[in-house]
Amino acid sequence: MNRTIAVLIAITVLTAVTIVGFGAEPASSDNLKTAVFAGGCFWCIQPAFDKAPGVVKTLVGYAGGTEPNPTYELVTSEKTHHRESLQITYDPTKISFAQLLDIYWKQINPTQSDGQFSDIGPSYRAAIFVSDDEEKKIAEESKAKLAKSGKFDKPIVTEILPAMKFWPAEDYHQQYYRKNPRDFEAFEYGSGRVSFEKKTWGTEGKK
Repeated sequence: MNRTIAVLIAITVLTAVTIVGFGAEPASSDNLKTAVFAGGCFWCIQPAFDKAPGVVKTLVGYAGGTEPNPTYELVTSEKTHHRESLQITYDPTKISFAQLLDIYWKQINPTQSDGQFSDIGPSYRAAIFVSDDEEKKIAEESKAKLAKSGKFDKPIVTEILPAMKFWPAEDYHQQYYRKNPRDFEAFEYGSGRVSFEKKTWGTEGKK
């Protein structure tokens, strides 16, 4: 009888602990925010954000155009005005929009206007998409701070644009750097992106 009572007590305690545990959830979806950045090859700017504390998830996709349901083939044909972009879902209590921008600047060449590194064309042009006046102000201040940093001899030309609908890219593009690490690494080095980041930022910009 004592053993039965002990088991029942243990079950009750475990149940209570489980209920408490479920109540201690991270920020609800209502508290999360999204940011969208274009930085050339969308695979290449994803890893750094995936590692950032406070980032919940990232999606590669297309932004800045008006064509509905854009595909990779259409976007890279330069007929839709979309840019390869990254949508970042984050917890603003753990990481701010300004901190996301600090990460973003280290993944791109902000002085290049015709694309990014070896990827040339409108769909590869860098941009910060802002959803309201507050984000616009933060982005402009961050851009001005970068311009005064002395890191670059040329003007900072990365555009700050009004947010438009974000379209997720095809499944085979999602988390490409994890699915195809060798191809991804070869592309990053071959494009000149890695050498630029190392020269400009050293270990500070390491993904």
